[in-house]
Amino acid sequence: MRLSRILVVDDESTLRTALFRMLDRKGLSVITASRADEAKMLMQGDQTIDLALVDLNLPDGDGIDLMSTIKATHPACEVIILTGHGTIETAVRATQKGAFHFIMKPFNMDELMSLVDKALSHKKLQMENQNLKAELTKKYKFEQIIGQSEQIKSVLELVERISDSDSTSLITGESGTGKELVARAIHYNSNRVDHPFVAINCGAIPSELLESELFGHVKGAFTGAISNRVGRFEMADGGTIFLDEIGDLEPALQVKLLRVLQERAFEPVGGTKSIQVNVRIIAATNKNLEDLVSQGRFREDLFYRLNVIPVVIPSLRERKTDIPLLFGHFIEQFNKNKGKKLSGVSPEAMECLQNYSWPGNIRELENLVERLAILKGQGLIEINDLPVKYRPMAAHANSTNSHFEFEDDGVDFNTAVDRYENALILRALEKTGWNRNQAALLLKLNRTTLVEKIKKKGLRPPGETGDLDQEMTQ
Repeated sequence: MRLSRILVVDDESTLRTALFRMLDRKGLSVITASRADEAKMLMQGDQTIDLALVDLNLPDGDGIDLMSTIKATHPACEVIILTGHGTIETAVRATQKGAFHFIMKPFNMDELMSLVDKALSHKKLQMENQNLKAELTKKYKFEQIIGQSEQIKSVLELVERISDSDSTSLITGESGTGKELVARAIHYNSNRVDHPFVAINCGAIPSELLESELFGHVKGAFTGAISNRVGRFEMADGGTIFLDEIGDLEPALQVKLLRVLQERAFEPVGGTKSIQVNVRIIAATNKNLEDLVSQGRFREDLFYRLNVIPVVIPSLRERKTDIPLLFGHFIEQFNKNKGKKLSGVSPEAMECLQNYSWPGNIRELENLVERLAILKGQGLIEINDLPVKYRPMAAHANSTNSHFEFEDDGVDFNTAVDRYENALILRALEKTGWNRNQAALLLKLNRTTLVEKIKKKGLRPPGETGDLDQEMTQ
């Protein structure tokens, strides 16, 4: 582990020696200089300087000017200014130029050592924050959105074009398609990357609490509001706020959100003073907001404010050529994080996975790989390792068995075809949890065609009763 390196610049040899000994006893690497030009020479090496203790008045220059030089070559270096002739104006100038602290001579050595500890801790925290931010930026670069299909390439091209824009974006797609991952990619590749990304799921928080979560509240605004609270919009100032499941927002909050979009201002719950914020808003939903607008459940003006740049994320069944890449990515991830040794997936098992409809999309795929990593542990994933629902339909669908025997007196062709059609439709509906949209995609039919067939045949989930025409409209 590298020792923290300290530069001491002071023309008083006695003080310089005392500081050297004290810092050396703390286990720090110390270099000293008596003049500004000497200090500049010491800084020319490739070794990092973590902290500098600099006298304000040097024989050949000003300590604050030297501090500027130090920070130009060692930007992360903290500086403590030492002086026997300080004024308030000088202290202000020093801190404005970037000094960590300003201390008057003669000073208590313990006090100075305490400042040294604080300065080094502050530098360490800054470095950790920078490393974390670099990791986040790396994690949410575009290459972390896995896929080579034309559908996902189109999404990535759009995201790349809009990242540096401040325009509001609406990300739509089924649950589990990676809407938040795309939102983070937009933020971490934008000019707001040095500011917060704040996410909130509008459907996961009770409506009576959501307003306070979004906009904060003042002390005494309601029972239990014992102090002021900062809301998510204020937390995101300068950065990006991600409003997931925006379709679940109550009408009263839709009005307040519309004002934020129009004026970039809001009042906390119970407050009377407007707070101005500079935030980029990215919203997401797995619902059809246009349908909600036509039903009067979502404000039309808010929809158009949100839908400035629409980003549509394809479902996994629309980009099945990406399944091998995603599966391999998750295998590598779980092998590394959980110490497993999965070597891959057999062609037969992969064919099953590519023929599956994936109602849970990428989230379901990731969960499957985690399950396989835990249960299988190592080796090649075969068909028999997959849960039953991921295996070929023919393996467990007796109703569509291709082995057909003719009766002696023949068969009614239309009846047989009708039965086969019924079996196919029922199997598709069962496989997708009676989701008509997904079943239509699985059968490669228009949704309206499938709905008409279901109505005509009177098909319904087991045990379900009621008005079939009304159910079909849902």
